[in-house]
Amino acid sequence: MRNKVTKAIFPVAGLGTRFLPATKSVPKEIMTLVDRPLVQYAIDEARAAGIKEFIFVTSRGKGALEDYFDHSPQLEQELRKKGKDDLLETLKNTNMDSGEIAYIRQHKALGLGHAVWCARRLIGNEPFAVMLPDDVIAAEKPCLQQMVEAYAETGGNMVAAMEVPADKAQNYGVLDMAEDMGAMVSVKGMVEKPAAGTAPSNLAVIGRYILSPNVLRNLSKIKSGAGGEIQLTDAIAQEIGSDGSGVYGYRFRGQRFDCGSKAGFLQATVAFGLARDDLRDDLETYLQELMTARKAAE
Repeated sequence: MRNKVTKAIFPVAGLGTRFLPATKSVPKEIMTLVDRPLVQYAIDEARAAGIKEFIFVTSRGKGALEDYFDHSPQLEQELRKKGKDDLLETLKNTNMDSGEIAYIRQHKALGLGHAVWCARRLIGNEPFAVMLPDDVIAAEKPCLQQMVEAYAETGGNMVAAMEVPADKAQNYGVLDMAEDMGAMVSVKGMVEKPAAGTAPSNLAVIGRYILSPNVLRNLSKIKSGAGGEIQLTDAIAQEIGSDGSGVYGYRFRGQRFDCGSKAGFLQATVAFGLARDDLRDDLETYLQELMTARKAAE
């Protein structure tokens, strides 16, 4: 029987320079999308997929991220006193129990592969998930849950994948497909940020992975790759079998927002706002008025 995936690594050591000056004092991962920090969306998705242990790879200046997951007795007491039970329940969902969460420091910014490698001792010899909070995915069934269910059939290593325009492929890790089976593809190669016009497909890897512990062993031996960083893609590619087995791409059902970019963050804010019953009417009205005013101005 295949081991269940119960551990997830969240690489959150980046400086978030694209969001300066906000990220001078606020870690990007706790910037709010509507009324929840980015990282809370990733945590909720992980919990839905059966993750029990949450490993954050952080860096200096991320204390506010650690505080976010801590209990806040004074605030909870105040809400209880005022009978604000709904808010109290919302707050409780952000708390992490002792032993459920761990923090590892990445002392040098040597890339995603290095960040994952930093957590190797907490993973041991088990399969594990990697989740990038910058990638927020709106889906009826959470993306990682879809992947965990598919992984139960395939084993090996699995990456979330989506079609991207050909001229954008150079911004991603791209899959070279051995066989396209619809939702699932077997992989014969992976290229990190291919030069323009050289991508083997337009199926790009996005920030959800289920990996075997072999990948950590590969990372221990790997040298820096594209951009002078230790690339996770290179370590996963070493697990591709001669028959195209060992690594699979999974076309998830849902919409991905790149909240590592300002435009993606704004798009996600609008989409998630419109999905909320308590915000939809006011937001729709405002957007319609805005578009009407812009057309009139033209």
